[in-house]
Amino acid sequence: MIYLVSCAVKESVPEKDRVEALDLPALYTVAERHMLTAAVAYALESAGVHDPAFTQAKAKAMRKIALMDADMEAIFAEMDAAGIWHMPLKGTILQDYYPRFGMREMSDHDILFDAKRADDVRRIMEGLGFRMEEFGIAHHDVYFKEPVSNFEMHLLLVAPGLHEKLYEYYRDVEARLLGEGYEKHFSPEDFYIYMTAHAYKHYTDKGTGLRSLLDTYVFLQKEELDMAYVKAETEKLGIAEFEETNRSLAQHLFSGEALTAAEDETLQTILDSGVYGSRELAVQRRLSDFGYGKLRYALERFLEPLNKNSWNYRNLSCEFPFFYRHRFFLPLLPFYRVFLRLFSGRLKAELKALKKAEKNAARASDDHV
Repeated sequence: MIYLVSCAVKESVPEKDRVEALDLPALYTVAERHMLTAAVAYALESAGVHDPAFTQAKAKAMRKIALMDADMEAIFAEMDAAGIWHMPLKGTILQDYYPRFGMREMSDHDILFDAKRADDVRRIMEGLGFRMEEFGIAHHDVYFKEPVSNFEMHLLLVAPGLHEKLYEYYRDVEARLLGEGYEKHFSPEDFYIYMTAHAYKHYTDKGTGLRSLLDTYVFLQKEELDMAYVKAETEKLGIAEFEETNRSLAQHLFSGEALTAAEDETLQTILDSGVYGSRELAVQRRLSDFGYGKLRYALERFLEPLNKNSWNYRNLSCEFPFFYRHRFFLPLLPFYRVFLRLFSGRLKAELKALKKAEKNAARASDDHV
């Protein structure tokens, strides 16, 4: 998969002997996990391999992006008319750095906008046929329009409570934005810093997949950045070491060069994560923080909403507004949170991940001995 997506973004034809004996169903499984089926499809087709599953995945990716881009143009036209500044984020911008349409698959479009105008944006979205799915409970509002248009409308770039340095850095982001009209944009350096910070946020929590690494490679192939500025700003954010390793890994991996030990370790975590990260990895990291004890882990997770240093507590106004407004009921929040997770199935999934992570930790300890 890594070889094929590398060929795709370079627009080079894969070597014949590398594609003749491929296990296409297995390749599809791993490509889908990292949301890279369209990129792999382009590479396979250039080598004369036309697999129905990959062809269909590429067609779906192209259709979805076309529909979401058309909806985005309509949204931006309405926001311009209403005098609301806005800025497309992440993959919405990165898709244009890829050589072919649809090669960079998208799950949604992310838009940052003037948070003071959230009610106006809701009226615009609903007026354009979107269904409001989340509003006023997190750092982004979520809208959906049939058949495939998912939009996350961001009031903030980073939610408070989990990554405080990132939150503080991006809290007053408007001062960093460029553009004379209502549609704003970052400088190439600031865009790269943000995409790296976003990758770091996921990498240190549940993990992040190979697509974010490919984004880094593709972006850096097209942009010449002021790396002194990048280094200074990433040091402020506390992610300078991650940026350097991530950049070096992307350039070495997709250029077919040898990896350092640190890069190989990072790559293994990325490959294990999948595009949206791994619940097991998140549990394993928490186990490490809590000292590898199942009972302590369960207690810490149960009481997490009452811990003033936890993300849940510090983001209370967004995540649990009722308990934020009525602090008298706060002691009931842990029980309410367990009920929500039980009802959604997330508790069962976390317990399963906990059991597996604990076994892996014990096995690693035995191997070390």
